[in-house]
Amino acid sequence: MHLFFSLIFSGLHKFIKNPNQRTFLKSALMYGGKERYKKGTVRFNGFKFDVVDYLSFLFQYKDIFVDEYYRFKSESDSPLIYDCGSNIGTSCAYFKMIYPNSRIKAFEADPRISDVLISNIKNNKLTGIDVINKAVWISNDGVELSVEGADGASVYMKDNLKKVESVRLKDLLESESRVDMLKMDIEGGEIDVIPDCGSSLKVIDNLFIEYHSFTNAKQKLSELLKVLEQNNFRYFIKNDYDKRMPLVNKINIDNPNMDLQLNIFAYRK
Repeated sequence: MHLFFSLIFSGLHKFIKNPNQRTFLKSALMYGGKERYKKGTVRFNGFKFDVVDYLSFLFQYKDIFVDEYYRFKSESDSPLIYDCGSNIGTSCAYFKMIYPNSRIKAFEADPRISDVLISNIKNNKLTGIDVINKAVWISNDGVELSVEGADGASVYMKDNLKKVESVRLKDLLESESRVDMLKMDIEGGEIDVIPDCGSSLKVIDNLFIEYHSFTNAKQKLSELLKVLEQNNFRYFIKNDYDKRMPLVNKINIDNPNMDLQLNIFAYRK
C-alpha cells in the first residue's frame, strides 16, 4: 500500500516542489500544438528565446531544466565548459544559471541554427560565451551533415546533405589544461569523435554524451565506453528511448532511423 501511494503522489510531489516542472507543463500547453519547424518565441526562467521548432525546445527544456542532465559540480566559480551541439542556446542559458561566471565554448554546426544561437545569447545579455559555427569532428576538413531544421543534424543521415566547416575536438582539448564540463550532443558524431580524442580526454573532469545508434550504421557503444574506461572515467547510463519488448519491436516508430539513444554521464576518478 505504501508503494502504491508513493507512485501515485510522486508525480504530484515533483509538480509542487519543482518550479521548472510547472514551467514545462505550462509551456507544453502553450506550445505543444504548434506546427513543427516554424520559428517563434518562448519565455522561460527569465529568458526570452527565439526557437526554430517548438517541440524540439520543449524536449530540450525538460532534459536541461527539469531533469537537469547537465548539472555538475566544480571547485571553480568560473568553470570552462565545452558545449558541443549548442543548438539555439538552451544549454548555454542553463550553464549560465548554475555558473554565472562560467566560460563557454558553444559549438553549433548548422549556420542557420547558429545565427539563432548568437541572437539568443545577445538578446539575453549572456556573456562569456564564444560561439563556434563549426561541427565538432575528427578533422578540420569539413563534414557533410544531414540538416533537418531543428536539432537533428547528423553525419549518419543521408537526406538534405550540406557541407559544413568542422573542427577537430582532439586538437582543442590538447590546448587546454582543464575542461570542467564537456557536453556532447552531436547526433551520432560522438562514436567517431570520442575515440579520436583518446587520451586527450584526460583534461576533462565531467562529461555528458548523448549516444545515438542509427539503423544504417554499426553500433559502437562498446568502443566509446572503452575510451572512457581507459581514461579513468566512471560512467552512468540512462536509456532515453524506452521501447517495450525490444526483441520484438525492433523499429522505433517515432524515429525509424534510430534504434537506441542513451545518455551517458561520466566523471573522472
